[in-house]
Amino acid sequence: MTLRTFERMTHPLSAESIRDVRAHLAEVVEHAGLDDVAAVIYIGYIHEAALRMQFGGRKVTRTQLDHLQVMSERDNITLRIIPVSCDGFPGAGHALLYAEGPVPQLDTVQLDSTHGPEFLHADAQLAKFRAHLDWMDAHSLSPEASRDLIHSVAREL
Repeated sequence: MTLRTFERMTHPLSAESIRDVRAHLAEVVEHAGLDDVAAVIYIGYIHEAALRMQFGGRKVTRTQLDHLQVMSERDNITLRIIPVSCDGFPGAGHALLYAEGPVPQLDTVQLDSTHGPEFLHADAQLAKFRAHLDWMDAHSLSPEASRDLIHSVAREL
């Protein structure tokens, strides 16, 4: 699937619609008496091999890498690359989202599978995927080294 195909499938909002949404959100925040809505903290782990795959061709891959580079500079986003030199990779083949918050009993894992998303919340399941994320954290590059690698791979294209 190319970037253009994805754009056609998702029907991006027009600039006017985006302005309308932003104006509405600003109004909601103002009426709620909030100064600002806290940004969600996002930590993403990406295997180095995924950076080097050229789905959609060189141009699309370069655009995606440039976007990752820009997003990784945001205060609330941390990208960590797992180098190919690591032995193994727990959970490989699954897109994983671990949603956690101040009440651990509400933590949820979302796995993408061929038949759709699966939501897991049992203690044993959460412990398993928390261990996967702990492994990724221990074996991935620092955020700075990850940005450098993304930049390096982009330059190779």
